[in-house]
Amino acid sequence: MTRVGLGFDLHSLAAGRPLVLGGVTVESDRGLAGHSDADVLSHAVGEALLGALALGDLGRHFPDTDARYRGISSLTLLRHVVELVTARGGRLLNVDATVLAQAPRLAPLLPEMAKRLADVLGLEIDRVSVKAKSPEGLGLLGRQEGMAAMAVVSVEVTG
Repeated sequence: MTRVGLGFDLHSLAAGRPLVLGGVTVESDRGLAGHSDADVLSHAVGEALLGALALGDLGRHFPDTDARYRGISSLTLLRHVVELVTARGGRLLNVDATVLAQAPRLAPLLPEMAKRLADVLGLEIDRVSVKAKSPEGLGLLGRQEGMAAMAVVSVEVTG
């Protein structure tokens, strides 16, 4: 059986934090605020994977009240999610993800984001799509108050 999961994440921008997307540190004067490294792209993929198998959300598995997760790489959290999915008979087939951000320009970094995600997910690079879209100045994302990401995954489940 093939199952589909949808993930979404949103974080505000804050001074004095690195901007990490898909495990790639992006040159920026502000980063995303959060308990972990606040990588919205990795979080959206993780949420989608958990959703595909009805395993709850990232907050349930990695609560922001737990000091072990303070500043942790979201790729590390994503590895744990992959382990949860595979332990339940799931095999990830593909990922399609989009980052929503007014700035900085992300297009040159998208291949590296896809590669890092593919490595963690155990997928060939041609099964991981990472795109960026501008909100065209609209809303909180257009005013550069934050960044968001969404992802869709397909997971084959045996048993």
